[in-house]
Amino acid sequence: MNFENLKPQVVSLLTEENVDRDTKLKNLCQFLSDSVSYYNWVGFYFANHENKTLHLGPYVGAETDHTVIPFGKGICGQVAESNANFVVPDVSAQDNYIACSFTVKSEIVVPLFVNGINIGQIDIDSHVLDPFTEADERFLEFVNNEVAKLF
Repeated sequence: MNFENLKPQVVSLLTEENVDRDTKLKNLCQFLSDSVSYYNWVGFYFANHENKTLHLGPYVGAETDHTVIPFGKGICGQVAESNANFVVPDVSAQDNYIACSFTVKSEIVVPLFVNGINIGQIDIDSHVLDPFTEADERFLEFVNNEVAKLF
């Protein structure tokens, strides 16, 4: 996958005029899902630091019951506490994993920082075992750096 080719479209989607932030994020999720074959569920969770919970934001893919996730719970909740990327090659091997669907085989979560504060994350599930590479991490860090400009 050549992620460099996707970067201009990411910037274009996020800088589109007269489009609200949630719509931009939903359009971005759709673009990522359409552009990367193994990105089967793409969404954002946003932190409520007071309650120590993550709240589901715009996403594309199968519906999820996981609209609120406590910090520390599951992959997303762990990223809320660690402030570090988390790549899970095989979700079945993870003890602290919240199963969304039996079709999900792997997951990548990259935190979203605004002014040095982890305000949320991009979460991507894949139906493929171990598809995520360092290139995915760097690309999603780029995506989140662009998303941060919306806040």
